[in-house]
Amino acid sequence: MLLLIFLSSICLHSKSITLNENDLKTIDNSKDSKAIKIRLVKYVNLKQKVRPFTNTLKKLSHVNSFYNKILPVNDSTKYNVDDHWATPKEFLINGKGDCEDYAIAKYFTLLEVGIPKEKLYFGIVKVKGETNYHMVLLYFENKKSIPLVLDNLSFKVVPFDIRKRLEPKVVFNEFASYTLKNKKIYKKVRINWGKNKDDNKWEKLLNRVYSKNE
Repeated sequence: MLLLIFLSSICLHSKSITLNENDLKTIDNSKDSKAIKIRLVKYVNLKQKVRPFTNTLKKLSHVNSFYNKILPVNDSTKYNVDDHWATPKEFLINGKGDCEDYAIAKYFTLLEVGIPKEKLYFGIVKVKGETNYHMVLLYFENKKSIPLVLDNLSFKVVPFDIRKRLEPKVVFNEFASYTLKNKKIYKKVRINWGKNKDDNKWEKLLNRVYSKNE
């Protein structure tokens, strides 16, 4: 219980992770309680460690490696739905996720350790030989540069043009969405999330993180 009090006091200062009383009870009553507590402590330590880094690649690599150690699992196994976008808190507590969950958790963690949100984009890609779409997180030093790729399929953060099997479809962040050409930002587009407001998983996720502290 002392560990949970410690975690809650630290995480209250986090923009993406706020443990409330129900969260603490859920963690304490979970059969994986010990593993969850260790993971949350490591998350806090990660941010404290990488925040002072002046080398951007080093910062990106540490965050990428931290989350890639979490087990992958399909949404249908986790939440009994086809495509649920988990908040970073959900992801850390569950200890399992799919490609969207990895990218989302990396995004919010990088914001907290000093990476400007203007330089981070979610990338919807096709992996050659696969039928489903895949999500990665991209870091653009500027809009004319080839981005670095943070991917749950690779522990290495490398330029996008090195990842030959990834075919970009669209990138987006909290400000805009674009198509890519030669794996560089090319043309602004609008993403069709669906007919209904509730179909926009991105807006729903931002609301859950920023407004509801979920």
